Amino acid sequence: MPKRRRGPLTRERVLQAALELADAGGFHSLSMRKVAAKLGVEAMSLYNHVANKEDIVDGLVDLVFAEIEVPEPGTVAWKPAMRGRAISVRAALNRHRWAVGLMEGRMRPGPANIANHDAVMGCLREGGFPFRDAVHAYSVMDAYIYGFALQERGLPFDAPEETADVMRRQRETVPSMDDYPYLVEVAAEMEKAGFDYDTEFLFGLDLILDGIERFSLAQAGAAPAP
Repeated sequence: MPKRRRGPLTRERVLQAALELADAGGFHSLSMRKVAAKLGVEAMSLYNHVANKEDIVDGLVDLVFAEIEVPEPGTVAWKPAMRGRAISVRAALNRHRWAVGLMEGRMRPGPANIANHDAVMGCLREGGFPFRDAVHAYSVMDAYIYGFALQERGLPFDAPEETADVMRRQRETVPSMDDYPYLVEVAAEMEKAGFDYDTEFLFGLDLILDGIERFSLAQAGAAPAP
């Protein structure tokens, strides 16, 4: 049987292989050797396309940024633009949970990373925010989005229907639940209704966006909408 020929090794193929490994086993399991093995090549071959593991991380982060949807500045009102963008960021981070904590502060940001940040600032600036207020709004939104994604990654359940079992098991580890009435209330309610990530995320997101809107209107001397 003839041996199947692989396509030429490229930076895109290296990053795609690394992305699949990171998604499957987490960022810390990633290595140049494992990427090379997945591609069926020697590790030294990778250095023709990536400088080192940090270069791979920069490339992977850029792939995640490329999945995030942000409208062109000036085409959509800032509030729905930022709401849609926040939902898209969370969805991308749920697909690539290793990326939480790695998205910001890249010293060599890729084109998707740069374009995404520029578009967010552009939406806020075109929406009437002075520069410093746009920075404040951007900062608080990302703190919430990334923080929620980190919590979502760490909690021991993925769906509301799994909450009841987790609550029951956690109650068994507390010596005397009678001493913690509010914790008992939380556990009882969560067992009945579950904890829905989508509902909680949107509640907090809308609270923040409404607060930013009120702040913006107050700064401009306008009355907030009822």
